[in-house]
Amino acid sequence: MHYGYFNGTIAPTDQLAVGVTDLGLLRGYGLFDYFLTYNGRPFQWDWYWERFQNSATRMHLPLLIGKEETYAVLMDLIERSGSVDVAFRFVMTGGYSADSISIERPNLLILTEDIHPVPSIQYEQGIKVILDDYVREMAEVKSTDYKRVILMAEAIRAARASDLLYQKGGEISELSRSNFFIVKGERLITPDRHVLRGITRRTVIQLAQTDFKVEERPVLLSELYDADEAFTTSSTKKVLPITQIGELTIGDGHVGPKATFLLERFNDFIKNW
Repeated sequence: MHYGYFNGTIAPTDQLAVGVTDLGLLRGYGLFDYFLTYNGRPFQWDWYWERFQNSATRMHLPLLIGKEETYAVLMDLIERSGSVDVAFRFVMTGGYSADSISIERPNLLILTEDIHPVPSIQYEQGIKVILDDYVREMAEVKSTDYKRVILMAEAIRAARASDLLYQKGGEISELSRSNFFIVKGERLITPDRHVLRGITRRTVIQLAQTDFKVEERPVLLSELYDADEAFTTSSTKKVLPITQIGELTIGDGHVGPKATFLLERFNDFIKNW
C-alpha cells in the first residue's frame, strides 16, 4: 500500500483528497517534482529540494514546510510503503481560492509510487523520437502543464516513437519529460536554454567531467547530422540512447559506446547511494 502526505496529514494514498475549488483543478496552476530512492534513501535530495524551492518561488507559491521536516516525512513514507525503494511525487498547487484566481494558501501533496523502470530492450536498441515545433513556457519550472505531450500522443504512436524532441526556430531544447545530449568525439553537448535543469542531467554532467569536454550551450538542429550519438536523461530513463530523430538516423543507428559508458557510470554511482 502506498501512503501520502497532504498538508500535514499522512494517510493511504486512496484516502487523500483535494477539494474542487483548488486552483490546480480550476486553472491548471501547479508544479510538481519527481524522484526515486536508492537503497532506501532519496536520490540527490539537496538538489531536488533546491529545484522544488526554485519552482515554487517562480510560481509565487510559499513553502509551508521546511527541508528537514520534509525529509522526515519522506523517510516516514518509505517505511510505511514496505518497499526498499519508491518513487516520490511532489505536487503543489495554488490551493483553494474563493474567487477562482487568487492564491491564498497552497496545497502540498507528497505521494509514494511504484517505480516503473525503462524496458531493457530500449537501452539495447535505443529509442526513436519525433521533432515538435514547441518550447515550454517557464521551462525552468516543473509545471503540471503537460498537455502538449498528451495532445501529441497519437502522433507519437503513429510514428512508432517514444517521445517528442522540442525545437523552436532550429534550436533544440529538451524532450517532453527529459533532457537531451549529443556526443561529438570526446565532447558532450547539452542545451542550456528553455530547459528544465534536470537532476539526472546534472549528475551525468558531473560524472562525465573526467572523460569528456562538457558543453552547456544552445544546440541547433543542424548539429544532429554529424552527431556520433544522442541520448536523454531523467529519473526513470537514467541515460537512454536515442538512435533516430524523425527520419534521421543518429550515428550508425546503433547504441553508441559513450552512452553505454555513461549509463554504466551512473549505475555504479547509484549502487552505493
